[in-house]
Amino acid sequence: MLKVLYLTPNLADPAAARRISMMRTGGASVAVAGFIRKGAALPSLDASDVVVLGETFDGRFGQRLVAVAKALATIMRTLGGRDVPDIIMARNLEMLPLANRLRALWGGHHPIVYECLDIHRLLLRQDFVGRGMRAAERYLSAPAALLTTSSPGFLRNYFDIYGGPPALIVENKAPIGNGERGRNPALHNVEAPLRIGWFGALRCSRSLDALSQLTADMGGRLEVVLRGRPALTEFDDFHARAAAQPGLTFAGPYRNPDDLPAIYSDVHFSWAIDFFEAGQNSSWLLPNRLYEGCLHGAIPIAVAGTETAAFLQRHGIGLIVPDIEAETLRGTLGGLDASTVRMMAGRVAALDPSLFSYGEADCEALVSRLSSLRADINLATEVA
Repeated sequence: MLKVLYLTPNLADPAAARRISMMRTGGASVAVAGFIRKGAALPSLDASDVVVLGETFDGRFGQRLVAVAKALATIMRTLGGRDVPDIIMARNLEMLPLANRLRALWGGHHPIVYECLDIHRLLLRQDFVGRGMRAAERYLSAPAALLTTSSPGFLRNYFDIYGGPPALIVENKAPIGNGERGRNPALHNVEAPLRIGWFGALRCSRSLDALSQLTADMGGRLEVVLRGRPALTEFDDFHARAAAQPGLTFAGPYRNPDDLPAIYSDVHFSWAIDFFEAGQNSSWLLPNRLYEGCLHGAIPIAVAGTETAAFLQRHGIGLIVPDIEAETLRGTLGGLDASTVRMMAGRVAALDPSLFSYGEADCEALVSRLSSLRADINLATEVA
C-alpha cells in the first residue's frame, strides 16, 4: 500500500479533506501534518494520523511563513518517529520547505508532489518581490517529481511561462458521497422568487456589493443566500452588511459534502464569480462551487473571459455575463422567465455527473500516478 504524507497549511480546508479522501479511496494510506487556523476546530480527517504543526492566521501570509520557519526547526522531532512515507505531498508553496527538509532527513529519495491550487498574487508581481518569490518557488519545487493543479488556466498563464515540475491536472470535482444529488427548484415547478446561492469561501467584496444591489433593484423578485466561511479581512463589517440588505441572507457555515444537496437544491443559480484577484488567480481557477453547484442542479453564473466561463461554454450550460455592473445583472436576470430557467436547469441536470464529481476510478488513477513516482525513484536508485 502506498504511504503518503500530506502537508497542508490549513487542516480545516475542505479541499484538503477532499484530497485526503481521494487518496484513501484510491488505496493509499495517508498521514497528515499541517497548521490550524486561529479559531478553527480541528476537523475529523480520513487519515491514519494527524499532526498539528502550529497555529496560523487567515490572510496573514507573513505570519504563516514565520510559523513554517518555526516548524522547520522542530520537524524531525515532530514527525521523525512516525512511519516514513513513500510520497510527500506539499499543498501550496509554503509547505515545500517542510517537504524538502523531511526528504533530506529521510535519505533524499522520497518523491515530492507540489500541489498548487492557487497562484498567490505575490508570485505575479513584476518587481523584485515577485521575482524573488518566483525564484524561491523554482528553488523549492526543483526536487518535486510532480505538480498537481486544478485548472489548465494555471498552467497556461503561469507554469508554462515561469516553469515548474511535470504537471497533472486534478480538477476540484466534488465528492458524490452516498450518491444523493440535489435538484434545481425550477424542475419542480415551484413558484418562488429566483434565488442565487453564493457558497464556499466568501472573499470577494465586489460580489457582495453587486449581489446586494441586485436584490435591491429586483424588488423582491430575486433573493440571494450566502453560506460558508467569509474572509472577514476582505469586507467592511460583512455581517452587518449582509443583515442590512432585504433579500440577502447569510445562513452561516455548512457541512461539506453532507449539506451540499440540500443547500444547492434551495437555489436556482450558483454564483461562480470571484474578483478577489481579478485578472489573475480568480480568472484562471475552476472553483469548488462550480463543480458542487452543477452536481447538485444549480445553474452556474460566470463572467466572460474567465476559465469558469470557458468551462460553461464547452458544456453548453450556465449564464455568462460580460460584467457584474448593476445594469448588466438587472437586465440579464430580470429578463428570465420560468420556462427559460427550467430549460437552463434541465441542461445542467442532463450532463453526466462524472463531469462534476469524482468516483472510485478517479481516486485509483490518482494513486496509481503517485505510485509510479515511487517506482521511478526506486529504479533510478537501483541504476545509480
